[in-house]
Amino acid sequence: VVWATFKLSQVFFIKSGVRLTKSEMTRGDMPFIGATEFNNGITEFVSNTNASLDKNILGVNYNGSVVENFYHPYECIFSDDVKRLALKSKNYANKWVYLFLKTIILQQKEKYQYGYKFNAQRMNKQTIMLPIDKNGEPNWEYMENIMKKIEIKQILQIIDYHTQKINH
Repeated sequence: VVWATFKLSQVFFIKSGVRLTKSEMTRGDMPFIGATEFNNGITEFVSNTNASLDKNILGVNYNGSVVENFYHPYECIFSDDVKRLALKSKNYANKWVYLFLKTIILQQKEKYQYGYKFNAQRMNKQTIMLPIDKNGEPNWEYMENIMKKIEIKQILQIIDYHTQKINH
């Protein structure tokens, strides 16, 4: 597999979250994504909605737990401390490709510690290494297939574990 460098802005549309203070929040069922490293980024459940309403997207922290990021297949709204990364290649904007990219982006975590914010300008210019196809474009199919294989392997390990528990 051949890999090449891409800027995040070549691969994603980078969109902002919207500030929502604790005093403005109303309890509800809508996940609110904040700059945390826990609970898939969900910090509250609200009934509020705003321009950050999105789904099938990566939420990437640029404050708080910087560079930590989560895949959100469900509708949610995002704090202004979280950028929304939407894959430009709509044909491959699926769970497996997003989970592959989540891992690739996390490799930048160490770089953005101690006050060096992962802000919009740095995010646009940040490079990541991706597998490429024969045309030098990101090989989305490869990324999807590798993550499907990992998922199947995990499922089989869980089934094997539970089968062993039953048989003992």
